[in-house]
Amino acid sequence: MNEAPSISGVVKSLKKSSALSEIIVVDNASTDGTGEAARKAGARVVREGRCGYGRACLTGVLAAKDADVLVFLDGDAADDPDDLPRVLKPLLEGEADLVIGSRALGERESGSMTWQQIFGNNLAAFLMRRLYGMEVTDMGPFRAIRREDLLSLDMREMTYGWPVEMMVKSARAGYRYHEVPVVYRRRIGVSKVGGTISGSLRAGWRIILATLRYSRWRPGKKAKAEIR
Repeated sequence: MNEAPSISGVVKSLKKSSALSEIIVVDNASTDGTGEAARKAGARVVREGRCGYGRACLTGVLAAKDADVLVFLDGDAADDPDDLPRVLKPLLEGEADLVIGSRALGERESGSMTWQQIFGNNLAAFLMRRLYGMEVTDMGPFRAIRREDLLSLDMREMTYGWPVEMMVKSARAGYRYHEVPVVYRRRIGVSKVGGTISGSLRAGWRIILATLRYSRWRPGKKAKAEIR
């Protein structure tokens, strides 16, 4: 949503990788020409008029009908496309079912995350270690999973709880979880989450709720969370 200053560079960097068969950008109700910039850079653009981080991700998943493996990353240029082979490797070599690029294990540029983002991230990671037995250090957006496996998780969080829902449901489903170190840079433009205290608190609340909500979820059991 409204990442016109950065999206072209992200797409062009991703196009250098021979591992990708297609790059899909979900234009989440942008008003600044993000979709057109992404299209000119070589991406397939899918429009999602309803706002929401999880909703945008799900729209991309449904659009990638022919994909076997899905890779997610944000369009603000904070994630480094050069880390793509590292994120994909454990999945493609059969060592993991869900791979997360960990900013905590990797190189995090000064100022790339606010204190409230770091605190919320650490709190969610602590809860996931205690509740789900996962060796988690980060909720990073750069991640890889097979499309079939993701669809079987019956994703329901349409806001910022989406990344955590994917992680905790994967644990409940018995997926093998793996983290790899990645580089995280200062984003281009103002963050919709970390840019304000209120935005960080709203996102943090969604993340904590999602961490707790699925502690008794089972594969094949529909989630009770309201889609909103």
